[in-house]
Amino acid sequence: MVIDLRRCIGCDACNIGCKNENNVPTGFFWAHHILEQHGEFPDYRYRYIPTLCNHCGNAPCVAACPVEPKAIFKLPNNITMNSQERCIGCRACEFACPYGVIYYNPRDEDVHAEWQTVEARAMVERVGGDTIPWSNPDPGNTWAAIRRPHKVEKCSFCHHRVEVGESPWCTVVCPATARFFGDLDDPDSEVSRLLAENEYFVLQPEAATDPQVYYINDFDQKA
Repeated sequence: MVIDLRRCIGCDACNIGCKNENNVPTGFFWAHHILEQHGEFPDYRYRYIPTLCNHCGNAPCVAACPVEPKAIFKLPNNITMNSQERCIGCRACEFACPYGVIYYNPRDEDVHAEWQTVEARAMVERVGGDTIPWSNPDPGNTWAAIRRPHKVEKCSFCHHRVEVGESPWCTVVCPATARFFGDLDDPDSEVSRLLAENEYFVLQPEAATDPQVYYINDFDQKA
């Protein structure tokens, strides 16, 4: 994924869209941001950097997982996935990730219980059944639409969408078209072209994780 920071308007649509598409509960941030602020008025400046799982080529989370076969693992297309069935909730992957983008659900109840407000329960009673209001079943096509308690979870690059030839939802809902997704092994892909034509950086290069989320057109915005 390539993120153009000069296009990004810091609207948080990527985070909201991610939550809606993947049923990500409050307190979990598969998509988030770094906000840096420095200086004093009138020379106050800020820098907004969207974040998500970097799907590292040299993923420390995969190396740290003690389970065999691994509960967090690489797919042939380089997406870093994790298995709810194999995960033992040890959180080794979470502690190994230098980016802080893996989340553990410590709740004893269902991860979506907090969404079951009085209004939501009333709606279920009106329409019948026990379906969780506003949940999206699509992630269940390749992974888990609703994750279990005492397990870890994180961005999957919307694996259920990638598998059918679509881009991650965060790239679709971005109103500024600041996100681009594609195959870096294809020199003619848009992401390859953007990296060839622009200077870019990755987060924490010193960690040597080979992150697959790249940022172009970096700048500090004067408030």
